[in-house]
Amino acid sequence: MPLTPRYSDGNSERDCMAQTNPPFMTGIPELLLLRLLAQREMYGYELVKAVRLTTDEAISLGEGVIYPALHSLERQGALKARRKLVDGRTRVYYSLTAKGQRRLDRLQGEWQRIQTGVSAALGNPGRA
Repeated sequence: MPLTPRYSDGNSERDCMAQTNPPFMTGIPELLLLRLLAQREMYGYELVKAVRLTTDEAISLGEGVIYPALHSLERQGALKARRKLVDGRTRVYYSLTAKGQRRLDRLQGEWQRIQTGVSAALGNPGRA
């Protein structure tokens, strides 16, 4: 399932649309995964559910987004994985490394800067 933020022009529910992978969402999956894994280790599907829950379902990252992102972060050394047998099935649990924590800190700083800028523009559109 793709990254699916939902938005509407405000006229009606009928006009509510979902857009897949809009440009402004670049980097958001990585930020969310690192943030969630900074709290505790989780497995892939658990992360899918946690993203929906923590964003009040504003963002839905499917397995087709989550697993490639997890594998990439693991290759970069930001995450470590361990296999665990649960109810006869092997699950791969991911946790943050020190390198991943530094990456998360950097991404959070960038996001705060962008969020502050967008909030300023939305709150004072006459500045432009």
